[in-house]
Amino acid sequence: MILVDAQAVSCSRPGRALFDDLSLTISTGDRLGIVGINGTGKSTLLRVLAGRTPPESGVVRQGRNVRVALLDQVPELLGDTVGAAAGGSWESAEVLERLGMGGLADRRVDQLSGGQAKRTALAAALTHDSDLMLLDEPTNHLDIDAIAWLEDRLSGYRGGLVLVTHDRHLLDRLTTRILELDRGASYVHEGGYSSYLEGRAERAVRAAEADERRRNIARRELAWLRRGAPARTSKPKAHLDRAAAAVAVRPEAAARAGDLNLHFGTPRLGDVVVELHGVGHRFEGGPWLFRDTEMALDPRERLGIVGPNGAGKSTLLDIIAGSLSPTEGSRIEGTTAQIAVFDQRGRDLDPNQRVRDAVVGEHRSPDWQDAALMEAFWFDTDAQWAEIGTLSGGERRRLQLLLTLAARPNVLLLDEPTNDLDLDTLRSLEEFLAEWPGALVVVSHDRAFLERTVADVVVMDGGGSVARRPGGLASWERERRAMRTRRGGGIVLEAQGAGETTSVQKPAPREPATAPAMSPSTLRHRMRAATREMRELHDRRSELEAELASAASDPGGHERLAALGSDLAALSDELATVEERWLTLAAEAEQRGLAVDE
Repeated sequence: MILVDAQAVSCSRPGRALFDDLSLTISTGDRLGIVGINGTGKSTLLRVLAGRTPPESGVVRQGRNVRVALLDQVPELLGDTVGAAAGGSWESAEVLERLGMGGLADRRVDQLSGGQAKRTALAAALTHDSDLMLLDEPTNHLDIDAIAWLEDRLSGYRGGLVLVTHDRHLLDRLTTRILELDRGASYVHEGGYSSYLEGRAERAVRAAEADERRRNIARRELAWLRRGAPARTSKPKAHLDRAAAAVAVRPEAAARAGDLNLHFGTPRLGDVVVELHGVGHRFEGGPWLFRDTEMALDPRERLGIVGPNGAGKSTLLDIIAGSLSPTEGSRIEGTTAQIAVFDQRGRDLDPNQRVRDAVVGEHRSPDWQDAALMEAFWFDTDAQWAEIGTLSGGERRRLQLLLTLAARPNVLLLDEPTNDLDLDTLRSLEEFLAEWPGALVVVSHDRAFLERTVADVVVMDGGGSVARRPGGLASWERERRAMRTRRGGGIVLEAQGAGETTSVQKPAPREPATAPAMSPSTLRHRMRAATREMRELHDRRSELEAELASAASDPGGHERLAALGSDLAALSDELATVEERWLTLAAEAEQRGLAVDE
């Protein structure tokens, strides 16, 4: 059954097209993901398909009596209380419980935070009797267990499903087609997220090959036109001009100029970064969120904080940042620490201010570093002059991230950084953080992001327990699966009454590794040694890069510049060798089920 049919639809915003001449049909059982960089019109397209926003051109037809459920980017709640807005049924009450909103059913909707309002609207969409479900970033503000439950719920949905999401696991599990929006054009990829990546890569290769063929033909034509007897001098000049123009044409630029390259002299950290001793917190005499927390961040810390909503993850991050004083315990901050926080709310932005003024201020022009920073975040020359009020929600979020990094911190605290960022931004940010020389602490529900950015996780169970787990998210997930097996199923680390002591069962014993090449202690020792060596080489590379920058500004420093460049090349080769050795050791540790605490 055809649920919605869009033919040749177009929408734009001042200065550029969002999508143009787009045709799309959604039928019962379809599973479509919509992807594209921030500002390409993903949320607008959802509203067009739902019949909430008319297209500027083209036609949208919905099937007869088709019932549509829409989770909008900025949801509108119909009802005075959370329970009423979610639907007022037993099913909606159960879904609210699953989404961490069970205790707020009687709260007025005008008293909700943005994340609570989004979860309430998601409950309403999931329990609405619908044939077509359109969901805009449904995993925002959900914890990891709630996302796993949502995946199971959506996998059993029998109607047509359209998702706008940055969650790569969700895309790969649920979608069978991907619609990519790219600067007014649209491309359909059959298959899930991996098929989309393959299709986009193939399109880039085909474009490069076609451009090379076109340029070769144009060169031959131009050579022929310029060659030969005087009789040919009567050839029209227009032919020469067209051939010359064809040679000069460049293929369409990539949607983004390249990966993030923002290591502009990040200040070095000393041995003391941030330490917490005996820290506990509660609000205004309420129950304790956590107590007796000990933490000492390493100068190259890569730490994730996970747990259910309401466990106190953001509160703990605020205490680490120094923006909130703990109820008990002490916090020590190193003298070299320069902390920046990218939180869920983001800093307030003046909608009438231009992007470049938000970055550099209104009373000076951008220098080369400012310009490079904005362009690295894909605010090109035109976008730099755009008023912030004209940006999409994702573009504003990207600008907030840019402003956080523009402060050049050496301690970076990220609270749900993936919300509303597009897939390209996430991949680039992950690559940036892999090379960033500072300390990183991340609160996130995005499994792919955590897998790529953190080495250990701190687990907050909602009952007051705070425990560090070496080995990152994958190690914690293995431990949880083992617990479920031992307990015969059920949920691990269930929230208990605040302030109670939470006992954590040990995971089921692993099968012994067969014929190990080296003992576990030797493997751990070698990994730690390789890690220390990589850190030292990274530090030395930062010093050489700083010396290079200094030599580049010295008119007479050519010989020194050449010598430093040679040293940097040799050091990079050495670093690549050590990193390869570390990866080999890490692969063996993973295969043998060993968690190595750096």
